[in-house]
Amino acid sequence: MQKLYQRGTEAVTEYKMLAPRMQEPIPGVPYYQWISPKGAVFSAFYRTAHGYLLRFPNLADFEIPFDGPCLTCIPELNIPEATTLHLYLDQVLPLILSSKGKIVLHGSCVVSDGYAFGFLGPSGRGKSTLAASFAINGCPFLADDGLVIEPDGSAYLVMPSHPSLRLWEDSEDALLLCDARKSTPVHYTTKSSFMASSELDYCGQPKFLKALYFLAEDNAEEVSIQPLDPAPALVNLLKHSFILDVDDRPSISANFDRLARLANKVACFALSFPRRYETLPMVTKAIRANSI
Repeated sequence: MQKLYQRGTEAVTEYKMLAPRMQEPIPGVPYYQWISPKGAVFSAFYRTAHGYLLRFPNLADFEIPFDGPCLTCIPELNIPEATTLHLYLDQVLPLILSSKGKIVLHGSCVVSDGYAFGFLGPSGRGKSTLAASFAINGCPFLADDGLVIEPDGSAYLVMPSHPSLRLWEDSEDALLLCDARKSTPVHYTTKSSFMASSELDYCGQPKFLKALYFLAEDNAEEVSIQPLDPAPALVNLLKHSFILDVDDRPSISANFDRLARLANKVACFALSFPRRYETLPMVTKAIRANSI
């Protein structure tokens, strides 16, 4: 058993690893599922008598109790610890933090001129690539995959996550990170995880959030940054928030209120840009100019 410290928070849970075993069928149907971009079930959410069971097919099961500090991970046979740890940090922990009243969003974040700027969007839209482009040009990344945002008076702080960025091979090649230090591979994805270094700058301190950018799903011909009013910004925030129990009305209502306050306090923008690596310097320049 180990305590894990993550995303700028104190330890929120103890992580207990059991012996690997084959996944057995789970009675009933999941109340919620995460579907991968290729249409496969990435995670299935079940309720149990004592809490929740999150199944990542052919990878691991995570048992999350209603109360108590300890969750349990049961890996599938031959699944390395690096994979289960990655699932915990990037998928399970954000859900737990959200259930404890934190704002947790699916996105990446960088620091420019002392302030945090977040990029939100569905998987594969270029959040991490955009963050890496900033980081190799003097604007350190603060978080990847999950943003934990804490209210601080009338403002908001983004908490730092683990010091690594996950990129596809073509992004690795385009950003010239081929010789950068990588962490232990996660075998179920071809993405590589790059550790912070002098070439890939990282910020380990909370920073005040200045703006959130929602990445459009279109392939634009030029960079477009359009301000969003609080109502459409809230819709986008809800779309990109981590939620453990989609049927828990009190928790859903509380999360809605937290995000509504955020949408009314922080500048939000819709960001469209060409999906070509050679245009990344132009995109980062436009974002920095927009944020002055």
